[in-house]
Amino acid sequence: MKKVSPNDRSLKIHEIRLVSDLRIMHSKVNDLFQVVDTLKRRHPEGAIRQYADNTALEEDIRRVDEIYLWFVALKEQGIRLTKK
Repeated sequence: MKKVSPNDRSLKIHEIRLVSDLRIMHSKVNDLFQVVDTLKRRHPEGAIRQYADNTALEEDIRRVDEIYLWFVALKEQGIRLTKK
């Protein structure tokens, strides 16, 4: 029987879902970055605050903070793994 190397094996369904979810995440992060970059270039911060739905803006900030902390944790984990 032929041995299958780890690189030649088929992905399991949960691995396919993970890869798919990660690709969606990368796309959405890029979309968010582009929108925020455009807002920052086109409009002064004061105008953004003045015209924003402040409740929605604060919720957006809270969500982005939550995402940022998750990415920081992933980054720290990656640093720990490379130091071993």
